[in-house]
This record gives sequence, structure tokens and C-alpha cells, in this order.
Amino acid sequence: MIMSNTHKARLERRVAGSTNRWRLPKQPFSGDLLSLSQMCKALSIDFEEALRNPDRLCMSQIQKFFCENFKKKDIQSGEAAQSPKKTKEKSPAKRIIISLKINDPLVTKVAFATALKNLYMSEVEINLEDVLGVLASAHILQFRGLFQRCVDVMIARLMPSTIKKFYEAGCKYKEEQLTTGCEKWLEMNLVPLVGMQIHLHKIPQDLLHKVLKSPRLFTFSEFHLLKTMLLWVFLQLNHKIQAIPTYETVMTFFKSFPENCCFLDRDIGQSLRPLFLCLRLHGITKGKDLEVLRHINFFPESWLDQVTANHYHALENGGDMVHLKDLNTQAMRFGLLFNQENTTYSKTIALYGFFFKIKGLKHDTTSYSFYMQRIKHTDLESSSAVYEHNPISLRVARLVKYEIRAEALVDGKWQEFRTNQIKQKFGLTTSSCKSHVRRLRGVYLPSLPPLMPTLKIQTVGIPIYVSFAFIFPAS
Repeated sequence: MIMSNTHKARLERRVAGSTNRWRLPKQPFSGDLLSLSQMCKALSIDFEEALRNPDRLCMSQIQKFFCENFKKKDIQSGEAAQSPKKTKEKSPAKRIIISLKINDPLVTKVAFATALKNLYMSEVEINLEDVLGVLASAHILQFRGLFQRCVDVMIARLMPSTIKKFYEAGCKYKEEQLTTGCEKWLEMNLVPLVGMQIHLHKIPQDLLHKVLKSPRLFTFSEFHLLKTMLLWVFLQLNHKIQAIPTYETVMTFFKSFPENCCFLDRDIGQSLRPLFLCLRLHGITKGKDLEVLRHINFFPESWLDQVTANHYHALENGGDMVHLKDLNTQAMRFGLLFNQENTTYSKTIALYGFFFKIKGLKHDTTSYSFYMQRIKHTDLESSSAVYEHNPISLRVARLVKYEIRAEALVDGKWQEFRTNQIKQKFGLTTSSCKSHVRRLRGVYLPSLPPLMPTLKIQTVGIPIYVSFAFIFPAS
């Protein structure tokens, strides 16, 4: 009986082999290992797995297996037949970890990730809030192109709230283009913009010193510059102030110090002397402004005595400023800030008995002209307000050495227009009361007839910072 069953099983294997087909057994495993091996090979089944449970290859178990799989997922039509070879799972890719020791506090995860994108993208978007971190990351990774892009973004986005951080970054990474850009921007905006905001207290002293020494520094007048500097000192000593104080508050603060010693002679003021030595106190000529200089007890008495002596000497000599020689470092400065809404803008100046009007005109969307003109005291629009407590000179002509500058920011670069240093006699007649013309588009041209405006420029930049610098030479 045993021989009969064995023969039957082998006969089944032979018949199945001769037809190259396998009839899966309906009964559990019969013990024929050779038959089991060939069956596994034909069905692409792991033989070792089959040995652990050979009964699962019987027909009833296979039917159950296929029915469960058909219920769980759809089989796509036309799917290729199962490969006869065993499919092995791919091992996961190995990770390569690179460690960098970064001690720069400016580097953040977001900024560093942005910098790494530079390896795969031609134009990485740089947000203003991340630009410092991206700059620092580019410096560490030595991505010079990305570093330069950060510098360009920072120069183009200078404002009172960013000037300090951007300047310090330029110094830290020795990037001269960035530090110079910060200096030039502050030369134009210290008085008219930064000096009106609480961000003034953030301006570093070394940057402020450079700006004060620059001949490009824009200010409405020397007294405006002084008020800005007094406010800066006030904010350095009152760190908790969160809003710009009134002018009266600042004056009261300095007057509160004992009168036996001026502020700049005190310990807290000694380090600030180099800043105030850059100011041109001789350019403060109005009587009420000179009274302020005396009453706030800020400057040494010797400084104020020199200012007073220079004024008396000029008045006694018909306005001659014999103590002033260099136009770049000693001239009296007055400024006009020409904005988009301005079509004409002027200011009247009273100086040692002479009256001048500095004026700007807008001709079209890109053309402007600026000039200075001597006027009679009787022709002033508001006579009493302009020359109240001021002397009046009866001299017919006044020799003036002057220069006019105009600057505007266009696409992150400063356009500069200027005249040569000119000596001209300003009279009260129509032919001699206006300054000589210089038509400029960044170059100098010869003098033209005197009735023309002095400086004519073309620019798309707004605002335009116009500075008039002049002295009265000995005549």
C-alpha cells in the first residue's frame, strides 16, 4: 500500500514534468522534496520558506491566498507576468553627514539652507530679514557670487532700521563696498531722515565720525546738524527712551548739568569731542541760535569765544570771512531737499547783512535746475521774519566763493552733479544778482550768460539732495 502511494505521487510528478506543467496537489505535503523543489522553482517561491510550511502550497491554501489578495488591491490589466527570479529589496542609500563648526551668531538654519540652495539654483531668493544670515553663510562657504548678491541687496535696502547692522557686517567681513555704501547713504540722510527717528541712537560713533568729516554731508543748515548731534548724545545717555523726545526736552537735559563745567569737559563728554570738532559752529549766525549755544553749557568757553570773535570780525569788514579758506572743510552749508511733489522750492538766507535765495526748479519729469540769487532786504517776502535782529549791508557787490552739489540715488548708485568752485561778485542789479550757469550731467561745462540758473541736471532719482556751500573771501 505504501509503495502504491509513493508510485502515485511520483507518477504525478513525471506526468507533470513531461507536460512542463505542475498540477498543484490537492492534499497536504506528501514528503517528496524533489517535487517540492521543482514546484517552488516553477512558481518563483522561496524554497526555504516553503520547507517551513510546505502544506501552504496545496490547492486549498493557494486559493485562499489569492482570494484575499484580490480583495485588498486591484490588479492592473495587461500586467506583466511575475518574474521567475526572486526580487530583492534595495537597501536604503547611505547618508553622508558633513559637520561644520560655525561660531558666527549671524548664521541661522534658514539662512544656511538658503545659502546651500545656491549649489542647485542660479537665482536664490534672498529675503531682507535673512540677508545678514545668508551673507554670513556665503562667507563661510566661500560662495563669492552669493556674497556679492547679498551686498547688493543690503546697499539697495538701506534705511534707518538697517544701517547699523549692515555697516557692522561690512566691517566684520571687511567688505569695503558695503561699508562705503553705508557711509554714503548716511551722509545724505543723517539730518533729514535718521535724525528724525529713534533709530538715530543705533548709529555707531566711528561711522558718525566718518560722516561728519565728509564734504558730501547734507544738512539744511549748520544749526540743524548741531541739533541732530545733540539728540544723538541725548539718546546715548538715555537708553530707555523709546520715542524721539522734543527739542525742549533735549535742551533741558543739557542745561541740567552744573554750570561750573561744560558737558564736553566732563568725563562722559571727553570721548565725544572728536565728533563736535567736525561741526562748523562758525556757520551758526542767527542771534537766537547763538544764544542756545551759550545757554546749554555744552561747549567749552574757548570754542564759543572763537565763534563770537569770527562773527564780529566779519561784520566789521563788510562780511569778509578771512578766517575761512577751504571750501570743502570750512564753508557754510545750506541745503534743499527736492521731493517728488516739489515743482519749485526756495529758502532765504541772511548772512552778515547780505540776503540770498537758494532755489530749485523742476522743468519736467527728469530735468531740474538750482541756483542762488542775491536779493534786496526790501524785496523779502516776509521781511520782518527773515532779517529780524540781523544787520543790513549797503554794499553794492559781494564777492562769493561757492559750489553747488546735487545728488540722487538711482538703482542703488549715487549720481553726483556739482559745479567747480566758483568766485563771483553778486550785485543787486538784474545782470549780476544770479549765479553763473553750469549745465551738468555729471560733467563740467563752461560759464554761460549770468541770467541762466547755475546747475541744471537730469536724473530719475528722487529725492534730490542739493547742497550750497560758500564763503565770503576778502574783497
